[in-house]
Amino acid sequence: MLAAEPGEDAFRKLFRFYRQSRPGTADLGEVIDFSPAHAARDTGPGAHKVVRSQLSVSSVSDHDAHRAGLQPVSKWRAYGLEGYPDEVSATSCLMVNKSSFVSNLCRNKEVNKRKPRSLLEKLRWVTLGYHYNWDSKKYSADHYTPFPSDLAFLSEQVAAACGFQGFRAEAGILNYYRLDSTLGIHVDRSELDHSKPLLSFSFGQSAIFLLGGLKRDEAPTAMFMHSGDIMVMSGFSRLLNHAVPKVLPSPKGESLPCCLETPLPAVLPRDSVVEPCSVEDWQVCTSYLKTARVNMTVRQVLATDQDFPLEPVEENKRDITTEGVCHLDDENSQVKRARLNPDS
Repeated sequence: MLAAEPGEDAFRKLFRFYRQSRPGTADLGEVIDFSPAHAARDTGPGAHKVVRSQLSVSSVSDHDAHRAGLQPVSKWRAYGLEGYPDEVSATSCLMVNKSSFVSNLCRNKEVNKRKPRSLLEKLRWVTLGYHYNWDSKKYSADHYTPFPSDLAFLSEQVAAACGFQGFRAEAGILNYYRLDSTLGIHVDRSELDHSKPLLSFSFGQSAIFLLGGLKRDEAPTAMFMHSGDIMVMSGFSRLLNHAVPKVLPSPKGESLPCCLETPLPAVLPRDSVVEPCSVEDWQVCTSYLKTARVNMTVRQVLATDQDFPLEPVEENKRDITTEGVCHLDDENSQVKRARLNPDS
C-alpha cells in the first residue's frame, strides 16, 4: 500500500493506489467482485461485506423486462454491502439505443495539438434530458431536450425492481472511458430531489469503483463494475463520495465482454423499446468497447410537482454547448483536475 502524501486524505490515498495498480497482481486482492461466481463465495477478501439484496420481482412483468431488453427479474442477482444499507449492485445484461444529446464534441473550444483523432476517440461525455452544466454544476429548465423514451422505460423498470416505483428518468450522463481514463472523487448532489436513486449502468471493459463516506477522510470500499452491472445508489448512499480510479484491460487482450456477445432474440415484442442496429453500427460499437468502457448514470432531477427555482437573469449568459470543460481525466488531458469532478 502506498504511503500517504502530505495532506492527503484517506480517499485520495486509495484512489492513487488503485490508479497505479497493476492488473493480475495482489494490488487488486481487496477489490470486491459482485459477479455471481465471486459474490456467492464465503471466503476471500471483502467477502464478508457482501450481502444479497431482495428485488421486487412482482413490480416488473417479464413482458416489460423483455420490452426493455432485460432478462426476467427472477434471473437478476442483486447485492449490497454491509455498512452501505441502501446501495445495491444488480447484475443484468442489457442493450441501449441512440438519442438526442449534448456532448463534449459540441463544444467549440477544444484544442488538441497532438495528432488528429477520430471523433469517437475524442468523445468523453454525453448529456441527456436536463443537460448538466459542468461550470455552474446545475440543471435548468432552459437547457433540456426530451429524455429518450427507451432509456426512460429501461431505467423505470430497473428502479421499480429495486423498490422505487414512480421513478422518472429526467437526466442522463454518459461517460466514455479509455483505458487511461479516471473519474475524480465527487458527490452527485446537483439534483433537487435526493430521495430518488441514482442508477449507474456499465458497458464494455471493467472498472474499479470506489465508494466512500460523507467525508473524504473515510477510506472507501473498492469494487469491480463489470459490463452489464447496474449500481443503484439511494438513501444513505445517495450522497456519498465516489470515484473511478482505474479501467481494467481485458486479461484476454482486446475482447468484448461475453454479455455483449449475446445476440438479441430473433423475435422481439411488438411494443419493444429495443431496436436492432445495423451490422456496420454494431461493428463500430464492439470495436470501441473492446478497449473502452461506457457508463450511463440516470437521475430524477425534480420531485413531483417541483419546478426549478427562479434565478436572476445574467448578462452575456454562457451557452453550455460552447463552453469547453470535460470531467473525465486521462493521462493526456491538459484540463486542470480541479475542474474535472462533477458536484465535487
